[in-house]
Amino acid sequence: MASNGFAMLPILVLALFASSIRSEETETKEFVLTLDHSNFTDTINKHDFIVVEFYAPWCGHCKSLAPEYEKAAAELSSQSPPIFLAKIDASEESNKGIANEYKIQGFPTIKILRKGGKSVQDYNGPREAAGIVTYVKKQSGPASAEIKSADGAAEVIGEKSVVAVGVFPKLSGEEFDSFMAVAEKLRADYDFAHTLDAKLLPRGDSSVAGPVVRLFKPFDELFVDSKDFNGEALEKFVKESSIPLVTVFDKDPSNHPYVSKFFDSPATKVMMFVNFTGETAESLKSKFREVATSSKGQDLAFLVGDAESSQGALQYFGLEESQVPLIIIQTSDSKKYLKANVVVDQIESWMKDFKDGKVAAHKKSQPIPAENNEPVKVVVAESLDDMVFNSGKNVLIEFYAPWCGHCQKLAPILDEVALAFQNDPSVIVAKLDATANDIPSDTFDVKGFPTIYFRSADGKVVVYEGSRTKEDFISFIEKNKPASHGEESSTSTTIRSGEHKTEESAAKDEL
Repeated sequence: MASNGFAMLPILVLALFASSIRSEETETKEFVLTLDHSNFTDTINKHDFIVVEFYAPWCGHCKSLAPEYEKAAAELSSQSPPIFLAKIDASEESNKGIANEYKIQGFPTIKILRKGGKSVQDYNGPREAAGIVTYVKKQSGPASAEIKSADGAAEVIGEKSVVAVGVFPKLSGEEFDSFMAVAEKLRADYDFAHTLDAKLLPRGDSSVAGPVVRLFKPFDELFVDSKDFNGEALEKFVKESSIPLVTVFDKDPSNHPYVSKFFDSPATKVMMFVNFTGETAESLKSKFREVATSSKGQDLAFLVGDAESSQGALQYFGLEESQVPLIIIQTSDSKKYLKANVVVDQIESWMKDFKDGKVAAHKKSQPIPAENNEPVKVVVAESLDDMVFNSGKNVLIEFYAPWCGHCQKLAPILDEVALAFQNDPSVIVAKLDATANDIPSDTFDVKGFPTIYFRSADGKVVVYEGSRTKEDFISFIEKNKPASHGEESSTSTTIRSGEHKTEESAAKDEL
């Protein structure tokens, strides 16, 4: 993770500057509560609402967040009643049990804990102090705001917000309870309100008495109603209706929240990347929208991205600008389908072929190396079957990222391990760049770097969790490879190793 290099002195300078009119005692006071294994449970139990940051001292993002988090804590402490922000070093050995309990996989991770920790919610708000304050204040209030006037409705709904408003004849009953339960469940990512009078709302039939949920949005049809109060159906309605028919991925910051929701959607994702300033851009986008309209109800989500603004996405999918305009589809099981250099007349027919199962899956892969003579063999997606699954060998394979410091430190050690087995043709030590090649997620669970697996000649897959020394790797391989007479090895180890998040999960964890 990148670090901005904040150290203690500049943090204190910032704190002093922000509180120059306070007393000396106040200036040096820390408003963020510091927790550890000895006081975590007692502190959480005392608060009906508390925000906790799980951090690591070496994490650059954590260092960047620290002064903003402290400023927010100072302001929130003056609320009535006060709202508390806390932090815990999740990398400290004595605190790892707590980190595991809350399933912390990256830093910083912030959780909102309610009712003495009985309710746990991810913090999905901003990183800067003012945004933290606004988001936390909203989260500390009711999950759904009651609308009692037209002015109140205008304030809650606005012109650029996505808000689900429940209209009810009375604020009780099965439908109202279901609505409030969904509001509580989704409050981290969606806004909710309720009212007894539809006439107060800015759009839609004002004569309805309810119960009905009217979702307001600044795109497409501007509002949509639903009368299905089944919990799962209502949750699906809110999530699906909050995404535009075609999400736009460009430099406009107002579109970015919808892009995040698009990529969080479990639906099959259909993405077209095009040069927005190109001659054919408008005709391509128009036809793409037609296809999206005709595909409603088919569990497909559509996005059109400006190639210039979507370099990160193109890189993630292993695509080149020379392939633009293109359509790439990613299914819920991570299979990908590509139509490069697409023209207007091909969009509809290619989408039909995809739906009919006539399009072959696309695999992101580096080229198979012409020479592979180094001790640690290079594996790419296109050679994974031949070198790992069908080779009949015992393969220790490292999934790495080129930028990962731990991977770089491990490289010479794996070279030594490979040389130790150079006279044993049954053993291969290999590596695969997980940022540039697709990985079969049903076999290898790669969520951090480096992640190391061993696939034995008889097909057993074991993930390595031992120490990263030459001796430990050699011992592990000897223990897990089948005996020469075919006896099965006795290991039942199942682990996951890696200090660094993959690019995709690290992006989601960023606040």
